[in-house]
Amino acid sequence: MVKIIVTAVPGAGKSTILKKVVEKIPSIKIVNFGDIMLEEASKRFGINDRDELRKKLNFKDYKILQEDAAKIIAGMEGDLIVDTHAVVKTVYGYYPGLPSKVVEILNPDAIVFLEFRPEDILARRMKDLSKDQVGEKRVREIEKIEDVEEHQRISLEMASAAANHASCYFFILRFLEPQKYPYQHADEASLKIIELIEKMKHGGESFRE
Repeated sequence: MVKIIVTAVPGAGKSTILKKVVEKIPSIKIVNFGDIMLEEASKRFGINDRDELRKKLNFKDYKILQEDAAKIIAGMEGDLIVDTHAVVKTVYGYYPGLPSKVVEILNPDAIVFLEFRPEDILARRMKDLSKDQVGEKRVREIEKIEDVEEHQRISLEMASAAANHASCYFFILRFLEPQKYPYQHADEASLKIIELIEKMKHGGESFRE
């Protein structure tokens, strides 16, 4: 069984990438960490969406929900990709999406960080705002390029720290050149993630360069 965490800032295209991974490896399960948290928050606190999750819960309850979501995911069988963010932007500043206790519970084999050009991320966010998905608008915060750069830098640092704490592999995929065709980055990222999964499933020695 292989368990990896894939993380990127909002609007990076992570969902599209992971969808392409599943198309090529149907047996792998994608679990969205935030969805599990929201399910638990709905049961306990009557929270209806992620905005309420961030705004209505106090720090203590949010932390407990993170840990409980990690326990639920840790109990899942089979090859698993955990879709999450390394940091969450709040009114008080950045908060770790993979704090020490959570990453201990998840016990991943690897953490993958996806990095893209800030202008590409902003373009994807604008695209999300202009289209309907499952009958409702996807709302993402529109930031300046320097804000996205900072968010990515801090996310990279947090993801690296989480991998260090978990004593697992840390894998960075950077796509800093303009795309030559639509979804080029998603295609390439999905293939790299699949390659990583296959190498890890076939033993540590083949994973070494």
